[in-house]
Amino acid sequence: MRKTVLSVAALALLFLLAGCSSGNPSQTSESAKPAAPKTPDALTGREVFQKLYIAARGWTGDIKPFRLQSEPMPGVNGQDGKAAIWRASFASPARRGLKTYLWSGTDEDGTSRGVTAGTEDTYNPNNRATEIFDVAFLKTDSDKAFSVAQQHGGEKITKANPSQPVIYVLDWNPSENELIWHVIYGSSTSNTKLAVDVDATTGAFLRVEK
Repeated sequence: MRKTVLSVAALALLFLLAGCSSGNPSQTSESAKPAAPKTPDALTGREVFQKLYIAARGWTGDIKPFRLQSEPMPGVNGQDGKAAIWRASFASPARRGLKTYLWSGTDEDGTSRGVTAGTEDTYNPNNRATEIFDVAFLKTDSDKAFSVAQQHGGEKITKANPSQPVIYVLDWNPSENELIWHVIYGSSTSNTKLAVDVDATTGAFLRVEK
């Protein structure tokens, strides 16, 4: 009799353990699914510039920017003035050095989200390609520059191709003493359908590049 009772108890315990281990099939299936990839974060030029400027100040205190440029990627074509990848380049006159900082809002294309510092290189103050500018000149953001560019030929291009990539380049024009947003309709700066210059201080249309 005692053996029978023990056998029944043992069987009950086995069934109980089997039920606990099996759990909810739907919960097990859900937990086994891989996490969905995060969608890219996209920011305007001024938003990113503030982040990169703060990071560059950690390198040296006398930094001056000379270029900010976006990069297009699938799913973030830049048509709202935003990009998921931006690079800003800074020079240190005291150190005669320059550094480029990357901000990424995506884990794709071999980048990591957040700010990444490049390596220090030599800065030549006589090089027109690295003309530094004062941050106080940057008052107009890239989304406003895009709106202006749309009114000067860009809208025709984006209507014909809703996925048309748009790139933004910010740099100083020493001959006119002006900070310029170059709004470039193309997959790269060397492959363009249209490039419109917008004053980065006033937001005024300047010219269509030839």
